[in-house]
Amino acid sequence: MRLPYVFAAVLLVAGCSQAQPGLGPEINVPAQLSTIQDAVDVAQEGATIVVSPGVYEESVQVRTKGLTIRGARRGSVIIDGEAERENGIEVAAPDVSVQNLTVRNHTSSGVLISDQRGFRVSYVTASNNALYGVRAFKSQNGVIEQSYASGSADSGFHVGQCLPCDVVVRGNVAERNAVGYQGKNASGRMFVLGNRFSGNRVGMTSAAERQEDVVLVGNLVSDNDEALSPAQADGAFGIGMRVLASKKNLVSRNLITGNPGIGLALSSGQGSAPMDEQLESNVIVGNGQDVRYDVTQKKSKAPRGIPFNQVAAPPLQPEMPSDPLPDKAPEVDKYVLPDEDLFDDRAAVRT
Repeated sequence: MRLPYVFAAVLLVAGCSQAQPGLGPEINVPAQLSTIQDAVDVAQEGATIVVSPGVYEESVQVRTKGLTIRGARRGSVIIDGEAERENGIEVAAPDVSVQNLTVRNHTSSGVLISDQRGFRVSYVTASNNALYGVRAFKSQNGVIEQSYASGSADSGFHVGQCLPCDVVVRGNVAERNAVGYQGKNASGRMFVLGNRFSGNRVGMTSAAERQEDVVLVGNLVSDNDEALSPAQADGAFGIGMRVLASKKNLVSRNLITGNPGIGLALSSGQGSAPMDEQLESNVIVGNGQDVRYDVTQKKSKAPRGIPFNQVAAPPLQPEMPSDPLPDKAPEVDKYVLPDEDLFDDRAAVRT
């Protein structure tokens, strides 16, 4: 005789479990769901999660294809790891975009894209993350653009272990990191274009076992002698650009200046010589030593580093515009030799 009541109770529970607050192709946090992870977990492929200002003490894992996570205001939508959680946003699905927010105080990466295709990171501030600001690992066909990274003990922006990469890193600012940008075993349509890598310990590095089709164009690489930054693992300091010399690469229209150690450091790979590197139209002036080719570079005497969570907070960064983001195409020809004040309004460390 109790069966009707049991059946009614089951229906009631089922109804409650399905009662989501009007979820559709756009989900608002916290208006509809209280955490970003809750929204990610219920979102359907292709949905956009819009996050209102607030501090979100969580680590977000994305496993649904085609999601967009967009902050309503870049500087006040903050995913905070509290120096306890590993990654701010970990992307484990293809075609995911992360836009217009801040990730800080994580023990590994602010944003990690791992073994994926079609990623996009736009207008993201990644500060005081222990190892990496934005890291793309074993990932292809992506863009990292108009973002800011500081306080990383490995590198502010990192692309590694991809061949071919089909990755564009453009219009970013990296300062107060051990290394501003690091390309590690990243070859094949790998583009680093029009960035500001100033005020780090090392501006940028690019090296691979078989490095080719790497394009480094239009970057400002200056004054990389910032003591108030995490120590670089091998003790390097005062170096602008460090590149593994090999065939079929292009290093052009970069301004490399004010680095007290070496402006452009070339090291050999698989018996290649420095003339194999396609160096053209760069301006390399005012460094301790402008260009150096050395198979075994000597370690410099570096000042002691500071912990990642003690690096100064970033300056205010621009909001993502309402206009559609540009195509993913690299458009190498549009990047000219930069001035020393490139993105000066977005940087705390002045050249």
